[in-house]
Amino acid sequence: MPVEALRDIKALTFDVFGTVVNWRESVESALKTSIQSKSKSKTSDPDLQHRAGALTDADYANLAQQWRNSYKHFTHSFQAGTTPWKDIDTHHHDSLVALLEQWRLAGLYTPSEAKQLSLVWHRLRPWPDSAGGIHQLAALGLAASTLSNGNRSLLADLDSSGGLGFSRLLSAEDFGAYKPDPKVYLGAAERLGVRPGEVAMVAAHLNDLDAARQLGLRTIYVERAGEEDWSVDDERYRAAKEWVDLWIGLDEEGFVEVARRLKDL
Repeated sequence: MPVEALRDIKALTFDVFGTVVNWRESVESALKTSIQSKSKSKTSDPDLQHRAGALTDADYANLAQQWRNSYKHFTHSFQAGTTPWKDIDTHHHDSLVALLEQWRLAGLYTPSEAKQLSLVWHRLRPWPDSAGGIHQLAALGLAASTLSNGNRSLLADLDSSGGLGFSRLLSAEDFGAYKPDPKVYLGAAERLGVRPGEVAMVAAHLNDLDAARQLGLRTIYVERAGEEDWSVDDERYRAAKEWVDLWIGLDEEGFVEVARRLKDL
C-alpha cells in the first residue's frame, strides 16, 4: 500500500453512509421502535397488529438491509442526463412505502407518518471515531468534505447532529449524478480547487474507492463492520490490498488512526 502517495494531498472527501455514520444500527433501531409502537396502538385490523408485533430482531435487520439495498440499486442504475432526477430523501420515502407494502405493514402508517419515518436517514449516529478524527484531520490543514449520494439537507443534518466538523458539504446532488459516476468525483475536486491527485477519497466500500482511483484520486479505506460488499475471497478484494493507499483495519481507531498516519508522513 503506497501510503507515501498521500503526502501531497490537500483535501479529503468522505463517503458518509456506513463510513462516517452507522446507518445499520440507527435504522434498525428506528424501525423496531416505530413498528413496535404501532403494533400496540389501536387498529381496525387485528391481523396487521399481530404481524407487526411478531417481527423479530432478525426481521428488523432484514428490513433495514432491504431498504439499504434499494438505495444501492437506485444509485448504481441512475443514468445522469437520462434518468429523471430524484433525490435520496425521495428515494428513501418511495422505497420505504414499497417495502411496507411487501411486508404487509403499510396499514400501520398514515402517509405523513411514513414520510416522517423515512427521514430516519437524517438522524444516523456517527461511528465513535468520526467526529474526533475529522477534527484532527482538519487540524493538519486538510480540507475535509463529504462526498455522498445523500442530498444536501440530509448531509447538513448529519453534520450538525453528529458534531462532525466538515469544512465542506458536497453532495452528488451538486453534480446531477450519483456515485460511481465520474462527474461526482471530478466535480468534487474542481469544487475544492485541487487536482484529482490532491484529493483522497475516504470510504468503507472498495467499489467507491475503485471508481475514485480510476479517475486519479488517492484512496483511504476504513473498515467498518458489515459494510464491505466484496468478500475477502474476491479477487477484487485481494487486488485492492495492493492499490489502496492507506488501509485502516477494523481493530484500529478509524478516522483517528487516519489522522495519526497522515501526521507521520
